[in-house]
Amino acid sequence: MVKPASRLEKIPPYLFARIDKKKEEARKKGIDLIDFSIGDPDIPTPANIIERMKEATENSRNHRYPSYEGMYAFRKAVADWYKKRFTVKLNPDDEVVTLIGSKEGIAHIPWAYVESGDVVLVPSPGYPVYKISTLLAGGTPYIMPLREENNFLPDLDKIPKDVLKRAKLLFINYPNNPTGAHGDDDFFKKIIHIAKEYDILVCHDAAYSEIAYEGYKPKSFLEFDSEKKYSIEFHSLSKTYCMTGWRIGFAVGNRDAIYNLGKLKTNIDSGVFQAIQQAGIEALTGDQTSLEELKKRFQKRRDMVVDGLKSLGINVRKPLATFYVWAKVPKKYKSEEFCERLIEKTGIVVTPGNGFGDEGEGYFRISLTINEKKIKEAIKRLSSFKF
Repeated sequence: MVKPASRLEKIPPYLFARIDKKKEEARKKGIDLIDFSIGDPDIPTPANIIERMKEATENSRNHRYPSYEGMYAFRKAVADWYKKRFTVKLNPDDEVVTLIGSKEGIAHIPWAYVESGDVVLVPSPGYPVYKISTLLAGGTPYIMPLREENNFLPDLDKIPKDVLKRAKLLFINYPNNPTGAHGDDDFFKKIIHIAKEYDILVCHDAAYSEIAYEGYKPKSFLEFDSEKKYSIEFHSLSKTYCMTGWRIGFAVGNRDAIYNLGKLKTNIDSGVFQAIQQAGIEALTGDQTSLEELKKRFQKRRDMVVDGLKSLGINVRKPLATFYVWAKVPKKYKSEEFCERLIEKTGIVVTPGNGFGDEGEGYFRISLTINEKKIKEAIKRLSSFKF
């Protein structure tokens, strides 16, 4: 039998793949599951986007290979959206690249910059791809703990100077998955100050910037790097427009970073189906009523979950953004143990916090991606569970 590459031994099984296996085992036992584990909106893609896709698929010009960097029309729509949403000016020619979902770009950026011995600053808990892609590229992740006493922001002052000198990339993600935390202006200003001092490329995962509540409007990191010297920002249409299965996103920012990521991509993939890019243009430039309705619905679900958990004595914070709720497990449990017992005893599936990194131990994440009826049923089941 051919031995796999040693790099595969450095990475654990992907978090959600493990959860899927546990869910399948429960289903085989006849357990009726209520699944809060995956950040995959249950609400359909807006009708205007679907109609644009239908029209585009009938155009035979869209059936051929797309451009590697993405259609100019889509990149122009991204630039126009950034100017309108964040007052950030982007050149669609060299400061925007189309992605097969933001995950693809996040996974590939370390391959464009990191060599053996280089450090990448990685938040924990955090999206597992930051750390795994660093390891696959041969880099060394330096963990930045996100702790509740610091509002789930990394304590930048505790990063040793010798680590900063070796760092090539710094990953941040606000609004944050899994904690639901948000970054303020002072935090972003401090990040850009460090990037300038140590010549580090900041990789901001902004996938949840449009899922926010109570008048809060998350900012783009590019608002703090006006010359776009030290930043690349990753965005996705998946969460904002309920298009997770469509696989379309984009990266914007420093033209060298965009070029280098694009150069890597030309040797790996052949771009995004043009009909999907046409649908993406409609998403960014068309009627935004569906987005406002989406936020109202997620806010209602957020309130139901937070209020329900608090009534049961579970320590939880109400997030201002994302569709995640980050809660503490009861003191006598470890994260995975608690989540496994929930599946076995109640049929409720949540994600153990340590699946997002060691600093997530003691927490669990709930995705607000199931309907209100099931949320009510879940709270009812939890009320009979002996914590």
